[in-house]
Amino acid sequence: MSPSQTSSRVTRRRAAVRDEALAHAVVLMTSEGVGALSVSEVARRMGIRGPSLYKYFPSRHAMYDALFARGLAEQLAAVRRAVDSLPPGAPRIRTGGAAVVRWAVANPALAQLLHWRPVPGFEPSPEIFATSVDDASDVRAEFTAAVSLGQLSAAADSDDAVRLYTVVLSGLITQQLANEPGAAFDQGVFSRLTETALELFLSAYAP
Repeated sequence: MSPSQTSSRVTRRRAAVRDEALAHAVVLMTSEGVGALSVSEVARRMGIRGPSLYKYFPSRHAMYDALFARGLAEQLAAVRRAVDSLPPGAPRIRTGGAAVVRWAVANPALAQLLHWRPVPGFEPSPEIFATSVDDASDVRAEFTAAVSLGQLSAAADSDDAVRLYTVVLSGLITQQLANEPGAAFDQGVFSRLTETALELFLSAYAP
């Protein structure tokens, strides 16, 4: 086996171990709470010794950082699947927002990391958080497009409008996860109001 093949095999092995560990971490956080995460407990569930897993995640916060990155990537993928075939502007704002809430309800542990501050002292690393900033820029661009297309009033082309949009989404997510965890998006007493809430939000910026 050549050195490049050996290196590739090691890289794949490391990625597989990290993926398995994060999958166990999500199960643990879902059942015991986001704050219950423990690298040693994840290692136990994997059938390995704690020090072995610390080679991949040197601290509890390092594992949270990787989980934040995973949640961000999954949420973004869910939004892109929902909006890719839609025209720009308001249709993407409406459908993308619903996709965020739907994903959060289906993935409560990761959603809490993204939308709440459930772990004292934890903040995502700058390189991971940069992806979130890029995502916010994409959303901002959709608001600009909606105004230029005459779908929304000029007031919607502002950072405040985007902030209010995130407040609406976070409120739906928070109310659903806090008051009726485990309910499906379409049946949740709060999440099933998502389309109504988004329509009310958009109506405030009617042209």
